[in-house]
Amino acid sequence: MCRVVDLQQAVLAKNDTTAQHLRTELAGRGTAVVNLLSSPGSGKTALLERELVLARETGVPVAALTADLATENDATRLARSGALVKQVLTDGLCHLEAHMLSGHLDGWLPEDTRLLFVENVGNLVCPASYDLGETLRVVLASVTEGEDKPLKYPTAFGLAHLVLVTKADIAEAVEFDEDAFRAHVEQVNPGVEVLLTSARRGDGVGVLLDRALDAANGAPVHRPVMARQHPSPHTHTHAHTHAHTEHGADDRDRSRTHTGRGEQAAVPGAPGAAAQTRA
Repeated sequence: MCRVVDLQQAVLAKNDTTAQHLRTELAGRGTAVVNLLSSPGSGKTALLERELVLARETGVPVAALTADLATENDATRLARSGALVKQVLTDGLCHLEAHMLSGHLDGWLPEDTRLLFVENVGNLVCPASYDLGETLRVVLASVTEGEDKPLKYPTAFGLAHLVLVTKADIAEAVEFDEDAFRAHVEQVNPGVEVLLTSARRGDGVGVLLDRALDAANGAPVHRPVMARQHPSPHTHTHAHTHAHTEHGADDRDRSRTHTGRGEQAAVPGAPGAAAQTRA
């Protein structure tokens, strides 16, 4: 068991080093990464699409990379915003890692990109432990998921810089207890900002873009207590049943670039205008 823990810590340490290098590299060209974490079905994609539309309307150079185990549905939806979008298919891997993200950005992300939104795999366990070189980490939870969600997933919520509640338009119908939810978030991450949103009704649309731009412009972000308690802010608190091998971006995940008009375009260097690649 000790050897398993040692291996996990070694993998995470290497990831943190890669993440810091990526953070420094992107910051040097003026790009901030926003890492979005949530459970499946939280409404993350719907809200992100609205934020991308707003970014385009206000002239913010923005791109989005979305990761899923299968299907390109989310990328197709996000591309309707007019933003540059890339779909990454992880083929069963439950999270993104820093070296994977770095590989997918190489040759794809425009130099003038101000904000890169990364829609992580829908999962509040594995992705919570992996720093992607983000400037802002946002955890989203819908009103249908229960007020005790932060207590069930303390690492995800405990390392968030911002917490967004989605689907606020149906909060009353599902008897969502906002006060209880806020109290539970405060228990695992004291002082973090919690905001309500509704992509359908428009409540809070734009707040994610505003907070992301603030962070990109150097405004201080919330520093979670959990991050201050550990040498590395991304601590593995669960055991995987799958192996953490040194998989590169070319052996476990696939990608496809979507243009801002919704059609599929060739990934740089790939043969064919709609080539599915090992990127």
